[in-house]
Amino acid sequence: MGREIERKFLVANDGWRAQAVRATRLEQFYLFSREGASARVRISGGTTARLTIKTGSDGLSRGEFEYDIPLADAQELRESRIGALVEKTRHVVPLAGGFEVEVDVFAGALAGLVMAEIELAGIDDAPVLPDFLGREVTGNPRYFNSQLALEGLPAAD
Repeated sequence: MGREIERKFLVANDGWRAQAVRATRLEQFYLFSREGASARVRISGGTTARLTIKTGSDGLSRGEFEYDIPLADAQELRESRIGALVEKTRHVVPLAGGFEVEVDVFAGALAGLVMAEIELAGIDDAPVLPDFLGREVTGNPRYFNSQLALEGLPAAD
């Protein structure tokens, strides 16, 4: 079974920008989303596409199954999406210990939102968190990309 273990944060400041080593433009959309499961298509850099199925709802560790699909199929599936198109640029910032922070700067309907994710090899991994990370939102469904596509920007809390 594929597994995704990640922590998710709001970004507090632009301190990450000088440390970013690469960036990729992403466009993603959802074919379905319900509690405990979703299916999305992500187009990376306008050239490659992947279908991803996620299961579970705990936020820190979920089932994740990814498959490359032809770009033409992804473009056709876009017409069957639910909710808004999620547009973002993903910036990668290396951390000590071999970890990376992926900083997502959202555009389009979600412009103004900046979030970061750190993928972990195990639940007990404890990378040193950089000071540009703000409030942790791991497991908060309002910050799942599927919810952002369906509900838009979360209300300030």
